Amino acid sequence: MKLVSFATGKQKSYGLHTAHGIVDVGRHLRERFPDIKTLLSNGGLAEAAKFEKNAPDYREQDLVFLPTIEQPNKIFCVGMNYAEKRQEFGETNNAPTLFIRFPDSQTGHACPVLKPRHTDEFDYEGELAVIIGKAGLGIPAAQAYEHVAGYSCYMDGSVRDWQHSWFTAGKNWRQTGAFGPWLVTTDEIPDPHTLFIRTFLNGQMVQDDNTANMVHRIPELIEYISTFSALSPGDVIITGSPGGVGKKRTPPLFLKEGDLIEVEIERIGRLRNVILRDAAVA
Repeated sequence: MKLVSFATGKQKSYGLHTAHGIVDVGRHLRERFPDIKTLLSNGGLAEAAKFEKNAPDYREQDLVFLPTIEQPNKIFCVGMNYAEKRQEFGETNNAPTLFIRFPDSQTGHACPVLKPRHTDEFDYEGELAVIIGKAGLGIPAAQAYEHVAGYSCYMDGSVRDWQHSWFTAGKNWRQTGAFGPWLVTTDEIPDPHTLFIRTFLNGQMVQDDNTANMVHRIPELIEYISTFSALSPGDVIITGSPGGVGKKRTPPLFLKEGDLIEVEIERIGRLRNVILRDAAVA
């Protein structure tokens, strides 16, 4: 099942992505489940699944995609989690490298990603996002998948010259993190560590790896994070980017206005965004 958040005009909703279009589930369930996060929080996945065979209400081009989870309570980002990336940056720390992204820094599939005016070092990072479906604190790795609702693609845009010694300032400019196109539930991805993950810049592949090569795997990350912070439905863990980022290329390859950036993950789909200049930030 593929769950998608979207807007039509001034109305926000959510639905199911099918081969023929988008079924507007929110139209039927909005009073009890206003959004996907609430749907996950209150055991609504089984109810949403009842609409899988409905005729579609919209074509993709008729709506605006929102971030898969528009307002997660928490977004945990994992850095340096692929061997090639660790080698590029000289990373030697054995514990997971974590930082936080704020919900208002996100945008949806096929929506603009904004390059901040303050930088000429705006970098791409394609990543697998894990969406939590069941609350927990102190979750053992052996039980971690019981707390996962599904997976999505993420383009974790990085303002490199604002990362300094820590990552937060370089990761939270508005509309720099693209999240989508949809959430694919775990029944369609029984093993998230067998998926190719690739990033394309203007049609050229710039990252190519497999989630099998994560240094810290999803169960370990959930156990580690939930040791110090309770996880709740709709929370997101962005699991790290493969090597091949623009900063470490010779010459560097940074995103510029008009570029098309795409993140493709096997069994999930392809997240696509055009880069625009953020003219609203002085």
